[in-house]
Amino acid sequence: MSIKVENISKVYGTQKALNNISFEVNRPEIVGFLGPNGAGKSTMMKILTTYINPTEGNALVNGHDVLTATKNVQKSVGYLPEHNPLYLDQYVREYLNFNANVYKVSKSRVEEVITLTGLTPEAHKTIGQLSKGYRQRVGLANALLHNPEVLILDEPTTGLDPNQLIDIRNLIKNLGKDKTVFLSTHIMQEVEAMCDRVIIINKGEIVANKKLKELRDGQDQTVIVEFDYRVEDAFLLRLPNAKSVKNTHDFIYEITFSTTQDMRSHVFDFAHDNELKILQLNQKNASLESLFRELTS
Repeated sequence: MSIKVENISKVYGTQKALNNISFEVNRPEIVGFLGPNGAGKSTMMKILTTYINPTEGNALVNGHDVLTATKNVQKSVGYLPEHNPLYLDQYVREYLNFNANVYKVSKSRVEEVITLTGLTPEAHKTIGQLSKGYRQRVGLANALLHNPEVLILDEPTTGLDPNQLIDIRNLIKNLGKDKTVFLSTHIMQEVEAMCDRVIIINKGEIVANKKLKELRDGQDQTVIVEFDYRVEDAFLLRLPNAKSVKNTHDFIYEITFSTTQDMRSHVFDFAHDNELKILQLNQKNASLESLFRELTS
């Protein structure tokens, strides 16, 4: 187990940012830590990286206590904060070499992380000359310098263009094959593309902690069907487990079922029995974005 959080609470003045949070993250695993602004995501990440202490509770990172073994935690964690602190007047290699000395790693590792994060074409520039996306890569390269077992990434794809985003996504997925990656993001497509599991937090409390497949399986199912003429909604509600019917366009209907069973065959049989001709029949998957809105509304 790479991360173990037990009954963590954090209070700022009269505001409770985290309220009795508990969860575990294993290795190798990529876990998305999601929540609306102000939900407590960055606070939790700062506790795990020993930047701040919890008000109550405790956490272990790679078996090290964040309160009593801070140096060991810091050595085993690579952290990319939301607001990536960089020395803009330093050159990329100069900045990474400086941090390599801090971590006591070889200069060859600097070249490895430059290649790994796609910084090679920009490595001769000062950080201040780089685009926001490339500055983010510098932060990620710095987090990887000491080859940590756990990566904690706060909004790692912020400011990346579509091509850069694909590169960083693939990099994180590859890193997740033998490391623990704990990341927050507001880009739901990235969560679906990268993560094995999601933990959703709202108002300082966990509202979901499940693998992506389990989270989707718990949702209603929607089938899109097109007939050759208009059909009454009440007629389609005779289908087993039918919850609602919506006529979206012409003769196209969205039928929502309160079951995870694939209902397309039932719709087909129902149409055949009632002499209806089907022109299209598809299953509409619930998006993570809609699930997120439902859980945090």
